[in-house]
Amino acid sequence: MKRFCLLLIFCSVLACSKKPEPINYGTDMCQYCKMTIVTKTHAAQMVTQKGKQFKFDAIECMIRFLEDKQDLIENSNLLITNYRKPGVMTDAKSASYAISEQITSPMGANLTGFDSLEEAKSIINDGSAQFYDWNGIFKKLN
Repeated sequence: MKRFCLLLIFCSVLACSKKPEPINYGTDMCQYCKMTIVTKTHAAQMVTQKGKQFKFDAIECMIRFLEDKQDLIENSNLLITNYRKPGVMTDAKSASYAISEQITSPMGANLTGFDSLEEAKSIINDGSAQFYDWNGIFKKLN
């Protein structure tokens, strides 16, 4: 009985992990727009403090989903795909963002995420591109 209780406690702790689950491209649906997530260069993900997974087909979907959810922004693991490394997630709050017609995104905002501003500027050569940090892009879209 003691072992069973320890196993149950251990499983409960693991169930609350803030570690993101892999996105199943072509199968998982976007929490916000309900489209199937297919593009590995623009997906986003949120894992709440209790371990609940929310997956998005585009960064703009996650940002719009979070519009009036300040508590989730502060207490969740927010991740975006680094455009340069398709399928690889990076911290959304420390990432850099670009809006440019040079790179289209699944929902049409032409919003793309990068590990750094320098990386974004090295890839996007569009003179009309706009660059943002997390707070800037959040305000821009909401």
